[in-house]
Amino acid sequence: MCGIIGYVGGKPAIPVILDGLRRLEYRGYDSAGIALVRKGGLERRRAAGKLAQFQETLDLQPADGDYGLGHTRWATHGRPTEENAHPHVDCKNRLVVVHNGIIENYLELKRDLERDGHTFVSETDTETIAHLVEREMRDDGLAGAVRRALSALRGLFALVLVSVDDPGTIVAARSGPPIVIGVGDGEYLVASDIPGVLSHTRNVIFLGDREMAVVRRDGATFTDFEGVPRILKPQHVAWDAVMAEKAGYEHFMQKEIFEQPDAIQETLLGRISLETGDVFPGKIGVSDEMLRTVDRVAIVACGTSWHAGLVGKFLFEELARLPVDVDYGSESRYRDPIIDSRSLTVVITQSGETADTLAALRAAKDKGACAIAICNVVGSMVTREAEGTVYTHAGPEIGVASTKAFTSQLVALHLLALYIARLRGTLAPNAALPHLKALSQLPRLVKETLKLNPIIEQLAGRFYDRSDFLYIGRGINYPIALEGALKLKEVSYIHAEGYPAGEMKHGPIALIEENLPVVALAPHDHVFEKMASNLAEAKARGATVLALTDGDPGVLGQMLDRSNDHILTIPATHPLLTPVLMVVPLQLLAYHIAVRRGCNVDQPRNLAKSVTVE
Repeated sequence: MCGIIGYVGGKPAIPVILDGLRRLEYRGYDSAGIALVRKGGLERRRAAGKLAQFQETLDLQPADGDYGLGHTRWATHGRPTEENAHPHVDCKNRLVVVHNGIIENYLELKRDLERDGHTFVSETDTETIAHLVEREMRDDGLAGAVRRALSALRGLFALVLVSVDDPGTIVAARSGPPIVIGVGDGEYLVASDIPGVLSHTRNVIFLGDREMAVVRRDGATFTDFEGVPRILKPQHVAWDAVMAEKAGYEHFMQKEIFEQPDAIQETLLGRISLETGDVFPGKIGVSDEMLRTVDRVAIVACGTSWHAGLVGKFLFEELARLPVDVDYGSESRYRDPIIDSRSLTVVITQSGETADTLAALRAAKDKGACAIAICNVVGSMVTREAEGTVYTHAGPEIGVASTKAFTSQLVALHLLALYIARLRGTLAPNAALPHLKALSQLPRLVKETLKLNPIIEQLAGRFYDRSDFLYIGRGINYPIALEGALKLKEVSYIHAEGYPAGEMKHGPIALIEENLPVVALAPHDHVFEKMASNLAEAKARGATVLALTDGDPGVLGQMLDRSNDHILTIPATHPLLTPVLMVVPLQLLAYHIAVRRGCNVDQPRNLAKSVTVE
C-alpha cells in the first residue's frame, strides 16, 4: 500500500510531512501530494512520480499551513496522474482526505452523489469519500460526518481527513490497512507505518479494526465506528530513526542483508538456556497444556513468509512430531480448511497487517483453534488478535524484498518448534542442547557467510544479463530454492523458477538448455548424493551450475567444470539451520544482479511492502 502522514503541532507542518513521506517511500508509490490548512482555507499540491518530482512542483508553487496531510499513492483505481494523486477534496474545497485501501462500492456511491449534484474530477475511489463526508457534515464536526460516511463504505480502508470547518483537527479511521498515531511533546502525528513518525517520537498508538481517532494538538480521543469510546494507550517502539536510515549503504536491501547477524541475535536474546536446554519464546498466550494436546499445526502466511512456513513444516514435524499444513493466506480464507479446537494455527507476517493472513487467522479462531503469530511489529493487528506472539525483533525492514525478516522468522519458528517439542516430550533436554548451541552460533555463522559478498558481486557481473534461472534444493532447503527464485524475480525482473530437485524429471528439466544458470543448494546432509545426481542431470544438458555447499565440496568439485561452474561454500551448521545460511548468498545474488541491471532495488515495480488489501 501507500504512505500516509498527518501532523498537528507547534512545528512548521511542511517539513514534518515531507520528512514523513520520505521515510515511507519504501512502501512503493507512483504519485505524491500534500494538503495544508491555513487561515481558514486549504492549500493542496500534487504530482505524478516520485518525491523528487513532487518537490519540483512544490518549489514552483510553494505552500504553507498550520497542519495537514501528505500521501504517496500506489495506483489501484485510476492511472498514476496528478489528477488521481491524493489528497482529494470535496466540491467546496473545504475538506480533504487521504486513503489507503479499496472502496468496493465506490461506483454505486459515486452515481448517488452525482445525482445529488456532486462533480468528480478524478478516476479514484478515494474522491468518493471526500464528497460523501461533505454531504454528511453537520454541527457535530468532522468526526461526526466521518462516522456517518463510514456506514456507507464497503471494503478495506485507512482514512485520514482534515476540514477547515473543524480547525486543528485530524480524523483517522481504520478498517483493514494500518494506522498509527505518534504521541509527541505537544504534537501528534498520524501515519500508515511506524517509520513515518520515528524522527519525532517512539511512543505510538495502533488503531484497531473499525476504530477512529480524533487528533488535536492537545490530545487524542478514540472510538469505534459507532461512537463507543475506546481507551488506547501508547506503546514504546524500541526502534529509532537511525535504524530506518541507510547508514552508509547504497540501498536498504543491502543494509538489511548485512543486519541479519544482529537481527538473529535479537530474536534469540534471552530465549534459550545452554545449561538446561530450555526455550523461552516469550508470552505466547497459549497454555502449556493446550500445546501438549494439539494434534496438528496449520501454518498460514503469504509471499516470503509462506516460504518460512514451509521450513517451519519440517521443523514442527521433525522436532514436535506434529502433522503440519502450510497454506497461503489468500487461499485459506476462501476454502474450508480442517481446523478445530485441537489445532494450533501459526500465522507468519513481518508487518502484522497482511490482509489475507489476518482473514485466515480470524477464520481459524472462528473454528475454535488457538493462534500464535510470528511477527516483527509490536502492537500490529495480528499481534492483538492472536492469543500470543513470538516477536522476531528484527527492527524496521524498509526494503520491499524481505531479507532479515525472513531469517528472523526461521529462527522464531525453530524456537517455537523446540518449545512445543519439549512440552510434548518428543525432545529431551539433552537432545535439545545441540539445537540451542547451533542457534547461539548462528549470528556468527551468518556474519561468516556474508564474507562471500565480493565473490557474489563478481558472479552477478557474469549472470546479470540472463533471462532465466532455475533454483533447486531438497528437504528443508527446497523452500530456500523457492525463496531465492522469488528474490531474483522481485528485484531484478528476471524469470526464475524454484523447485524441489527431485521434481526435475517431472517437468523443469525441459527448461534446461545450454548455459541456463542452475542454482543448487547442496549441503552435506542425508540427501547430498541425491542432489549430486540431480546436478549431473543438469550438467548433461548444458546447464551452468552455481552450487552452494558446506565444507569440502567433495564430489561436487569433481563433477563441476571450474571454468564454467561455481561453488560457494558456507559454514557448516545443524542440518535444520542450513536454510538460514543458504538463503544469505541468494539474497546477495539477487541484490547485485538487480543493481547491475539498474533496477530500483528498494522499490521494485508494481510491488508494495505490505499487502493490506486483496
